[in-house]
Amino acid sequence: MLTVHHLNDSRSQRILWLLEELGTPYEIKFYQRDATTRLAPPELVAIHPLGKSPVITDAGRTVHESGAIIDYIVRRHGGGRLEPAMGSDDYETYNQWMHYAEGSAMLPLMLFMYVGRLGEAGAPLHPRIESEIANHLGYVETSLAGRDWLLGRDLSAADIQMSFVGEVTGAFGRFGQYPNIKAWVDRFQARPAYRAALEKGGPYNMGPRS
Repeated sequence: MLTVHHLNDSRSQRILWLLEELGTPYEIKFYQRDATTRLAPPELVAIHPLGKSPVITDAGRTVHESGAIIDYIVRRHGGGRLEPAMGSDDYETYNQWMHYAEGSAMLPLMLFMYVGRLGEAGAPLHPRIESEIANHLGYVETSLAGRDWLLGRDLSAADIQMSFVGEVTGAFGRFGQYPNIKAWVDRFQARPAYRAALEKGGPYNMGPRS
């Protein structure tokens, strides 16, 4: 059976959501962050040398990286669901979102978090980081204008891959500037499959605020 090696408060929560949307049987092996460092425990290194989450194991194969995991699950267990037809225009847009989430969108948000811990030493970097956050969140905000999901009327795995970006936006208190992102996050967090994944995955600081 497919196993999700699940770290609390991490990107692996969206893998649980994907599996719930597809109705794919799976099991969870839980790992807890170090309370002081917030880093993953060394036990994850036994699953993959990087010691990061998400990681899945399935039929003797280990897959890491969120985008690769989502692609693997959709291709092997999705039965044509949650992705457009290969070669269609929508598929090209879908593929861009799948890469964009971690390739570009998360970088300034992560820099904001880490540089913020430097106090005054990080101050010279703040204007550039803020500019990049505004650039990327503005792009996502505009892309969601007039639509429920990134590809239009229907949820796709691209929304699941991008969900962490939206949730971090809320965690950083920026929903007021980006109402389309907020509405999109509220929409996916209300889905029964999302709620089921949250219940199974345990505490998740990026989850619904109410």
